[in-house]
Amino acid sequence: MKITNRLLLVSLIAIAACTSANAQKFEELAQTPPMGWNSWNTFQTKIDEPLLKGMVDTYVSSGMRDAGYTYFVLDDGWMAMERDKDGNLVADPQKFPNGMKEFADYVHSKGMKFGIYNCAGTKTCAGYPGTRGYEYQDARLYASWGVDYLKFDWCNAEGLNAKEAYTTMSKAIRAAGRPMIFSLCEWGGHQPWRWAKNVGQLWRSTGDIWAGFKKDLNNGSWTALSVLSILDRQDSIRQYAGPGHWNDPDMLEVGNGMKYNEDKAHFSLWCMLEAPLMAGNDLRKMSPETTAILTNKELIALDQDALGVEAFRYYAFDGIEIWVKPLANNELAVCFLNRSDHPQTISYDWKDHAINDAVSNTSFDFKQTSYKLRDLWLKKDVGNTGKTFKQTIGADDVVVLRLTKE
Repeated sequence: MKITNRLLLVSLIAIAACTSANAQKFEELAQTPPMGWNSWNTFQTKIDEPLLKGMVDTYVSSGMRDAGYTYFVLDDGWMAMERDKDGNLVADPQKFPNGMKEFADYVHSKGMKFGIYNCAGTKTCAGYPGTRGYEYQDARLYASWGVDYLKFDWCNAEGLNAKEAYTTMSKAIRAAGRPMIFSLCEWGGHQPWRWAKNVGQLWRSTGDIWAGFKKDLNNGSWTALSVLSILDRQDSIRQYAGPGHWNDPDMLEVGNGMKYNEDKAHFSLWCMLEAPLMAGNDLRKMSPETTAILTNKELIALDQDALGVEAFRYYAFDGIEIWVKPLANNELAVCFLNRSDHPQTISYDWKDHAINDAVSNTSFDFKQTSYKLRDLWLKKDVGNTGKTFKQTIGADDVVVLRLTKE
């Protein structure tokens, strides 16, 4: 009897240790915002295995992986229109004849992590089987395939309570035992920033983006938002974001039809917001300019900064805005944004503008301390805060500076 009790005690200790270690793995996810690529913005549901394997290969050869992009995420349209006789989701046999496990293995073999999509409702946004009522079964299936990231949408969810629905799926993922990032694509309608910190690692803060810099796109029953429309919705919720829990202003539209300066500004602003960076362009057709934007490691370093603080709008007048982002090691990023339709010249005397941020509990007094200025697009040092900063900024363009103590 003593031996049996001892074995039981040892087993319980081992189980507790394993459970604790697994919980720790979940807590360690997304200490900086996830970076990756998602199939939706360019391909919608027109995806298949050969296309996507080619995209995986280009992900590597283009330098995206080496720049820090980790996740390869399949959005809506990967599955068959019906579950199998046991209620399991099935990869569309025409699109993925070798099955989803084989495709996930291919992604992993290239040194990346694999993400997949479903929906909290009865059907996905494109009409495929949703997860409602199958949360634990689907989570176990994803774990068996080696899924590392789940994007969970909010279509066909009439009558559901958002917090309860997403919490159920979160518990199902943890029960399945494989740590995977949980992306709440709830569009911000139920203010997930107020309740989702312990549910998932990121939550959409707005409706869907489109490849427009200033103007929203009316689609009849819904409106796709421009870059600047989404930007204007972020400043008031920055206090809810931080390591392991991020506001998500939606995927990147860089390389999808905007002008070069608009793409550059879009990417800069998302990095200043410490947003998840999910590219959505056709990687096989990237111009050198698009590649240079998406792989600018100095901008990416702002997005991946360990302090985990979103930028805030410090100044706005006559189309010029100044966004400020405190960084680790008492450094600072400053983005000058020209929202007007014509070039503007700024003349900025740093000593007239002390910066205080209650969210990060940081302050910068340029009368007391001098900082070196580095232009992150020109990739060169451009003086210090001891002199007035003068620069002409084109329409719908930015200048981004990193400030380091001298």
